[in-house]
Amino acid sequence: MELRAGTPIWRLTNGPPAEYAPLASDAECDVVIIGGGITGALIGYELSKAGRACILIDKGAIGSGSTSASTALLSYELDIPMHQLARRIGENDAAACYKTCRDSIAAIGAVVRDSGVDCEFVRRKSLYVAEDENDVAELELEYALRRKHGLNIELLSRGEIAQHFSFNRPAALLTPEAAEIDVVKLVEGLVKASMKMGMRVYGRTRLADYQSSVSGCQLSIAAGPRIVARRIVFATGYESEKYLGKTMGALKGTFAIATEPIADFSGWHERCLIWTTANPYLYLRTTCDGRAIIGGEDVDFQDEKRRDALLPAKAAILERKFRGMFPSIRCEIACAWTGTFGESKDSLAYIGEPPWLPGTYFALGYGGNGIAFSMVAAEIIRNACLGKSNAAARLFRFGR
Repeated sequence: MELRAGTPIWRLTNGPPAEYAPLASDAECDVVIIGGGITGALIGYELSKAGRACILIDKGAIGSGSTSASTALLSYELDIPMHQLARRIGENDAAACYKTCRDSIAAIGAVVRDSGVDCEFVRRKSLYVAEDENDVAELELEYALRRKHGLNIELLSRGEIAQHFSFNRPAALLTPEAAEIDVVKLVEGLVKASMKMGMRVYGRTRLADYQSSVSGCQLSIAAGPRIVARRIVFATGYESEKYLGKTMGALKGTFAIATEPIADFSGWHERCLIWTTANPYLYLRTTCDGRAIIGGEDVDFQDEKRRDALLPAKAAILERKFRGMFPSIRCEIACAWTGTFGESKDSLAYIGEPPWLPGTYFALGYGGNGIAFSMVAAEIIRNACLGKSNAAARLFRFGR
């Protein structure tokens, strides 16, 4: 499956991905990681820092898959509001999921500082906007429940929104615990930092087959070499389901545009992250070089050709919605792209060792805040490989 099409902003600003030589001979390690996107890079970094000998492989260039199509908004807020999630899994577990994702953003900030990677990590506020009056009651429920569980959040009225923003909406939730990042720079930097700690990295290396058990794993590479490892981690996004042998979620196509640099962001208070209660929702952020990124218009995924054919029309809709919210901001489109992501039934990630695949770990970050889930997965899988527990593992386990 081609996970993206068009020109993502990160490729426009950063150029083509770095190339790593393919695996040419048999190898051994503690942990082999399949997938060189943000999830694999974070897992590799955490395990390498913990002293585990790792090999990371990707069938293409490192960081060239769905990661490069991400709009890289770092938000703890899930695609499902906490009060709705509480009805599915219980109030305390719903709050724990939200707090785990909140803490993951701070953990990403710590990784950026510790690794020294220059990836434009910037803390931002996040504004969750009611699309119309019908959504206000839902926001009030959400506000009350998050406040009950100690999350830092404000409920803004129509008048308060009008004081700071150029658009007119009846209510919004404002949280200070969000961020934005250049995800491609983060991947490239983490891979280099992990290599300095001993991780071996191979691009253009396609997995042909593997066998795993509690005693160890063996992998066959399409070009001939084999890898022997104690554990295997699949960080291959939504393509992981072919290795799981089960369908865990539904695929969606999403669309995004990025502008040329903007001189004046009048009407966009503090350049906070913005997303709406609409279905599908609209989401917006800015970049360190002064661009706006606008995404959304999700559709059920059928195949790449149908998804890609929608890009021009969807890009035009996103541009029109942006101009409607920010009429005083000059908007000149620099690039547009489309990608595929997945949704689980409860909007939560699947992370850990499936009971039917001993010795094999998966990191499936379903939903809109996949980078936050990637950090959660890195911590859960690191602890599992070290024989340590992790309180969040229960929340995202297979078979829940």
